[in-house]
Amino acid sequence: MRVALGLSYDGSAFCGWQTQPQVPNVQDTLESALKRFTTFDISTICAGRTDTGVHATHQVVDFESPVDRPIASWVRGVNTFLPPQVSVRWARFVPEDFSSRFSARERTYEYWLLNDPVRDPLTENRVGWVFRPCDESLMREAARCLIGEHDFTSFRASECQAKSPIRTIHEVTIRRCGRFIGIRLRANAFLHHMVRNIVGSLVYVGTGRETVRWFEEVLEAKNRTVAAPTFAAAGLYLAGVQYPEELQLPNYSPTPWNFPG
Repeated sequence: MRVALGLSYDGSAFCGWQTQPQVPNVQDTLESALKRFTTFDISTICAGRTDTGVHATHQVVDFESPVDRPIASWVRGVNTFLPPQVSVRWARFVPEDFSSRFSARERTYEYWLLNDPVRDPLTENRVGWVFRPCDESLMREAARCLIGEHDFTSFRASECQAKSPIRTIHEVTIRRCGRFIGIRLRANAFLHHMVRNIVGSLVYVGTGRETVRWFEEVLEAKNRTVAAPTFAAAGLYLAGVQYPEELQLPNYSPTPWNFPG
């Protein structure tokens, strides 16, 4: 049988999702727990590989189970063998042809900024930090050009292995919640570092370093060198993965910062 799990994890504890020798990563941590729970080696596939320091409230993984266990035990049992930084939130049986990566129709990322003159030790490794005053209304105006299908080369990491830079963004929502600014992007898929590169350029606009028109020209340029530097990983959360309705899988989990609206 095939099993899908919804995961939440603190990315600051890991060097990303993907298995790597001699460094802590989420995939090896989960697969070690699955082995202790089932006594079998299990290989997992995830909906989206997160980088070092990037968090998830709604990562989705799937695997072929060598044992038959009640669905509830996949949550309680696996969590018994996971460290505090990782948690299985839900489990479902899925069809044999299901793939957490290739069956996904949309993904949602949220980026959270602390906009305060002084850094806050209580949010260290949880949010990005902008100490200059940041106008979220200007960021919102600039981000309108991102909606729809575009070539996102200007916001693509040089090491990105995607075959095409074309992606379709369905939603960009930017809202302030006290000292925090939340940026939510929902798209069919994302390029490597795409969200963090977009956030970096939006911060340039919000702080007055660049204009709304500059941001639009960056997108049009299809040239990574004209955009702002990649923003910090700390504020980025994989918060949603949407699948066909007939699978009846959860598709979103809110971040700790409780995105308004």
